[in-house]
Amino acid sequence: MHRLRALLLGLALALTVLPLRAGPPEILLANVYRDGIDVTQYLVSEKLDGVRAIWDGEQLRFRSGNPVNAPRWFVDALPKVVLDGELWLGRGRFERLSGIVRRESPVDEEWRQVRYMIFELPGGEGDFRERAARIERVVAEASVLWLQAVRQEPVVDRPSLQSRLAAVLKAGGEGLMLHRADASYESGRSDTLLKLKPWLDAEAVVVGHLPGKGKYVGQLGALRVRLPDGRQFSLGTGFTDEQRRAPPEIGATVTYRYRELTANGLPRFASFLRRRDE
Repeated sequence: MHRLRALLLGLALALTVLPLRAGPPEILLANVYRDGIDVTQYLVSEKLDGVRAIWDGEQLRFRSGNPVNAPRWFVDALPKVVLDGELWLGRGRFERLSGIVRRESPVDEEWRQVRYMIFELPGGEGDFRERAARIERVVAEASVLWLQAVRQEPVVDRPSLQSRLAAVLKAGGEGLMLHRADASYESGRSDTLLKLKPWLDAEAVVVGHLPGKGKYVGQLGALRVRLPDGRQFSLGTGFTDEQRRAPPEIGATVTYRYRELTANGLPRFASFLRRRDE
């Protein structure tokens, strides 16, 4: 009996210290820009090639709900306001950023280069134009070097939007985001938020590794991935040599890009882009 009691007590104590994983936060997700959209109703910003992170006032988390292992000094300086944004290192530096933010033990010198770029106040009152102005005030009051507001600008017409896209692409950016200016906050995928890029992109889950041939013998040849509707296809291009030697594990979510859909609804000219950070 004493032994059983001790066992139960030990189990109870263990349960009290097990970290609880939060579920995925309810955030706004973008649809793809398409012809026929009245662009004058939107504010536009650069689409940052970073890692999405949500700050709930106490904990910084990935889209999945898993905690971001940021240094204590990085998060202690953030305001006690719910924020949504991107951890960002600069244009064309996603792979380097991903390595930094996924470490179990953060490296201060690496995190000194990371900025937290804010583009939304989840659950905030007012329309997006008002929330964007509030983001500017929150960031200014925090006065933290690594906390910045994403610049939001009105759209005059479709030609000016295309000119802005061309300028961003020329500078090494990946596209634009359009957020409806008069929209109240909402979560889920919506036309309230649109992404405009020269390539389309989507996500799929890795279900298999296909062996390489020729110069890729002994390495990854292609990823077999599953779409949300259950259909599968193979991703065989877009990988670095390092990614072919150590590919995303089975069960990982990856982002791929493509030009258009086939008649069967599968992506045409699909290419691996990155592993989605959890």
